[in-house]
Amino acid sequence: MRPVFLGHGAPPLLDDPVWVPELRAWSDRMDRPTGIVIVSAHWESAPAMLSCSDAGTPLVYDFGGFAPHYYEMTYPTPDASLLAARVQALFPGTLTVHSTRGLDHGAWVPLKVMYPEADIPTVQLSLPTLDAESLIYLGARLRPLRDEGVLIVGSGFLTHGLPFLTEWRIDAVPPGWSRDFDLWAADAIARGDIDELADFRSRAPGMPYAHPTVEHLAPLFVAIGAAAEPDGPVDTVIDGYFMGLAKRSFEFA
Repeated sequence: MRPVFLGHGAPPLLDDPVWVPELRAWSDRMDRPTGIVIVSAHWESAPAMLSCSDAGTPLVYDFGGFAPHYYEMTYPTPDASLLAARVQALFPGTLTVHSTRGLDHGAWVPLKVMYPEADIPTVQLSLPTLDAESLIYLGARLRPLRDEGVLIVGSGFLTHGLPFLTEWRIDAVPPGWSRDFDLWAADAIARGDIDELADFRSRAPGMPYAHPTVEHLAPLFVAIGAAAEPDGPVDTVIDGYFMGLAKRSFEFA
């Protein structure tokens, strides 16, 4: 399985008439995964941990101000204990399973669109650091899972300057800082210039507005690390904007 980075969106993604078909078409084109390991912007924990692997793992409703029905949604994934054990084997003696931590919205929102039957064993891996080089190394340690049919997902947002948005419509015109960062990152990835990308804080246009905090870009580096060649070919599967933020998503070789 080829690793991916996707923009996960807030729960209103589930009502987006453009983005939902894009995500569904993407998953339909992929081989069916034997399991999913997803790293979301919304769980930072060091050392790294895995979410609860029990069947019917609960969801984390880590958002506020949305319609009540979003807080009643479920995504009852099957038992993922074998998958969790396989991931742990790649991090001998250092990776524990959280007994109660469920899937946060960075995981269950996009997966609910891509795999609505919730029938694929899924575990979430925490972000133990925001350092790009360390996350690339983390992704590289996950790489053997690809040959076993496991889909490795980095779930974040290519731009995430929420404090600087002035329009809250799904089809809002993207601010210049969002558009500039989006195009710069797409170009750096297309050229395989991972060093430039990793130095985004000082080299990217649109900073710090595009990422006043950097946790939504961090999962991208996990997906890059899981690629067969981190500086190799990449496909942009989804582009465009959601509420002015870049939803550009990649599939790595």
